Amino acid sequence: MKYLFGVLVLSGAFSVAGLPVKAQQFTTAAEVRPILEATQANWVAVREYDGKDILYFTHLLAWRCGLEQVEFAVNGREMQRFELEPCYMDEAQPNAIKANDLLPFLNFELKSVDEVQVTLTYDDGVTASATYARAAIMIN
Repeated sequence: MKYLFGVLVLSGAFSVAGLPVKAQQFTTAAEVRPILEATQANWVAVREYDGKDILYFTHLLAWRCGLEQVEFAVNGREMQRFELEPCYMDEAQPNAIKANDLLPFLNFELKSVDEVQVTLTYDDGVTASATYARAAIMIN
């Protein structure tokens, strides 16, 4: 029965206000904000690798559709913009990560990233910010 219900929903057999129900594409602030709010602890990560601190933005890139911009600051320095890959709105997976010339991380001197501040601006103009201590975002 669950399978049949899923097929009916995905096929558009149900409607709201006479319009077929469509699966969310997660391409607007309204769609990605609840996910990013729930996963705020994972917005960025730091890893020591090959003699460097690597600051990852992979999580934000996966949910970038619906974001206008991502800014960050390391150790209280001036905020910088992290360049986001475009969304592929005409494709089945608009938030696929496929750019070869945009890396999902930045390199810093080993053990130099003590704190990271991140500010998101959603496509509706609303902002959200978080600050992370190194220990809270370290990965192996």
